[in-house]
Amino acid sequence: MGYGFSRADVDFLVSAAGRAALTEAARLELTSATHLRDLERARRDFGARAPALIETVRLRRRASAKLADAGDWLFTEDAVQQATPTVVARRRARRLAGRAVHDVTCSVGAELVELARVCPAVVGSDLDTVRLAMAAHNIGAAWHPVVRASAAAGLSRQNVVLAAADALKPTTKDTVIVADPGRRAGGRRTHDPAALQPPLPDLLTAYAGRDMVVKCAPGLDFDSLDWPGEIEVVSLDGAVREACLWSPGVAEPGVRRRAAVLSGTGASYTLTDADPDDIPERAPGQWIIDPDGAIVRAGLVRHYAAGHGLWQLDPHIAYLTGDTVPPGVRGFRIEDRMEMREKTLRQELARRDCGSLEILVRGVDVDPDVLRKKLKLRGSKAYSLVITRIGRAAAVFLCTARAPLTPPSS
Repeated sequence: MGYGFSRADVDFLVSAAGRAALTEAARLELTSATHLRDLERARRDFGARAPALIETVRLRRRASAKLADAGDWLFTEDAVQQATPTVVARRRARRLAGRAVHDVTCSVGAELVELARVCPAVVGSDLDTVRLAMAAHNIGAAWHPVVRASAAAGLSRQNVVLAAADALKPTTKDTVIVADPGRRAGGRRTHDPAALQPPLPDLLTAYAGRDMVVKCAPGLDFDSLDWPGEIEVVSLDGAVREACLWSPGVAEPGVRRRAAVLSGTGASYTLTDADPDDIPERAPGQWIIDPDGAIVRAGLVRHYAAGHGLWQLDPHIAYLTGDTVPPGVRGFRIEDRMEMREKTLRQELARRDCGSLEILVRGVDVDPDVLRKKLKLRGSKAYSLVITRIGRAAAVFLCTARAPLTPPSS
């Protein structure tokens, strides 16, 4: 659950004494091996303030993997878990550039910081006053290092207003509503729209007719929503991060589904259902390509294939095939095609001196870990198995994998 911060903790942490104490606490290793020693030292040096200081240092280190320039921020455990990565938040903010925006679930301000860079007026609200106090600090911390260099570009924290408010009770007019409902119910992640906090159906009702952008879990059943605007699925560095609902007033005209494939290196691209999706039906080519999860989840596999001269192994399975591999994508060169028989696989892999085996499965009930143990690999070479369904039969492709050679174009 993490440490429960109070307003008094926040007031201390943002004070001169608190900042000095955090500088000292940041020198602690805080590893499993040093935990007891670090805790004893912190209690000796900081007394009752030790838990808040240690937790802040720990959370800052965790947040550094997803948030840029958050080394001086304040967090709660839940806030770090749910905070939108900077790359994702920055892209969403660019789509809202020039609009007045109200983030009705602002938490500690990860989205607010990016919105305020490109939007003329930003309101952030939350029922948790501790998180609001943290957000106020974080917005200031984000601006302080760049305010002089960016003054000419109009960067200012004066365009941000924070308020304690219930997300289900509208408090602004003529703003785009941005919301990120909590995805945990009873301590566990949930994909049930009615179990989100606040519940998604209630949120949509409260702002009916308003321009909205709502961040949701990527596992949400989109078809059950009957959403009139755009549904965007976002991945970052190969991992699907979120789905985002864009109401018609802020969506791109003619687009109902979008995949945004983002990278921390800046090499990113998008794909929509307005792109062509006409692809041929052919026998497997030289390569198998496993599209990015955002493309699969958004239902845009055919659109991606059409854009890169690929086709599907089976019209109902997301694996693609072709004679070339798109730039920036990992490909699997087909070495052999076999039947799904353990004895045959074991003999062939032994003949090829296979000792390391990656197993990818779609459309077939196979547990990769269980199968790998049964194959009794003892060799020195690495291969990949792609197990899938083509028509009504299982097909097994023995492959050698190739890492991406060049990044995709932005």
